Amino acid sequence: GANTDRKELKRLGIAMRKWEPCEVTVINYKKSGEEFWVNFSVTPVANEKGWFTHWISVEKDVTASKLAEMKLLELNESLQKHAKELSVSNAELEQFAYIASHDLQEPLRMVTSFLTQLEKKYGTVIDEKGKRYIAFAVDGAKRMRQIILDLLEFSRVGRMEDKLETVDLNEIMNEIKILFRKEIKDKHATVLIAPLPKITAYKSPLRQVFQNMVSNALKYAATDVPCQVEINVQESKTHWQFAVSDNGIGIDREYFEKIFIIFQRLHNKDQYSGTGMGLAVSKKIVENMGGKIWVASEEGKGSTFYFTILKIST
Repeated sequence: GANTDRKELKRLGIAMRKWEPCEVTVINYKKSGEEFWVNFSVTPVANEKGWFTHWISVEKDVTASKLAEMKLLELNESLQKHAKELSVSNAELEQFAYIASHDLQEPLRMVTSFLTQLEKKYGTVIDEKGKRYIAFAVDGAKRMRQIILDLLEFSRVGRMEDKLETVDLNEIMNEIKILFRKEIKDKHATVLIAPLPKITAYKSPLRQVFQNMVSNALKYAATDVPCQVEINVQESKTHWQFAVSDNGIGIDREYFEKIFIIFQRLHNKDQYSGTGMGLAVSKKIVENMGGKIWVASEEGKGSTFYFTILKIST
């Protein structure tokens, strides 16, 4: 038939002439002209003197499995193409965010600088209302700078030239406690840390996730009870699962997904500082490390943030 693989038939012919076993899968045709896939398996049989006298041939209709295999191959090729397109798209997006963030810094510095000069040189002729306007503008420029820095940080997640190393998470937590010692003192906070493992990971981004979790727990502490933060770990076959719990203000269930989206804030900027980037950055880092992140919380009763990290054997 037109679609029968001639090379495979030729291979079968050569094997039979050499009295060698052979197996081929080719397209064959029914009397109606309908195509089907057939698997031929031929084995030579010898007599007691060692001479080959005849063949045993087994013929199997393998159309269903062959079609499934071809479909799988087609899907795999499509998936690879899509993954390549996505990879290029992500790289372009990250590059754009990186360049935009850098290029936006300079005009912003100019705005802040000239507003400061304005206040310094003409402070005597500007009334209180004018000074207040300048202060608002400077504050806006500062906040915009922080947003740009956060955006830059978000775009760089996964691009950092970190190396895999053995990370002692107890040491990381000690560093973080020192970093937040003022906040811990101000909030009369207790940070309880279970014994943590040494794991193979990228140190800087992992430290950043723990830092973001502790920072949030302290930031959103309740005002009527002393702040308490707990860090625990569970081990599974493939992942480490960490839990950072607090007794803070908590989160309503309807916001469980929203809080991990870039620049999403649940509170007024004057009430709680920051741009709402920490959890989006943490999510990106955790997912890059083969894990996932989620929250369990009840408004007014604190929150527990869970995240998993894929185990890497070296």
